Amino acid sequence: MTDNKLRDLRQPAAANVAAPTITFPCDYPIKVVGDAAEDFTASVCQVVLRHDASFDASSIEVVESRNARFLSVRLTLRATGEAQLKALFADLKATGRVHMVV
Repeated sequence: MTDNKLRDLRQPAAANVAAPTITFPCDYPIKVVGDAAEDFTASVCQVVLRHDASFDASSIEVVESRNARFLSVRLTLRATGEAQLKALFADLKATGRVHMVV
């Protein structure tokens, strides 16, 4: 059976698949996960405010893990460029309290 539409899965996918692009400025949602503590959300907000002065903390959603060991802080900020996002992610990780930024 020969079918030109089938491809060998051992071969890399076509190189013409473009990575998604972001058009700046835009509203950019992120989720920050860290150990559960009373001041974790405030700590995240302080870092985000350094990178986006127009950040509205009232839009934050905090979700506790099933065992209450972790907090997930979901927020949306105004992203102005890739450099801003990289710096924000680095500052969040530098706090030592953040396990993951998605």
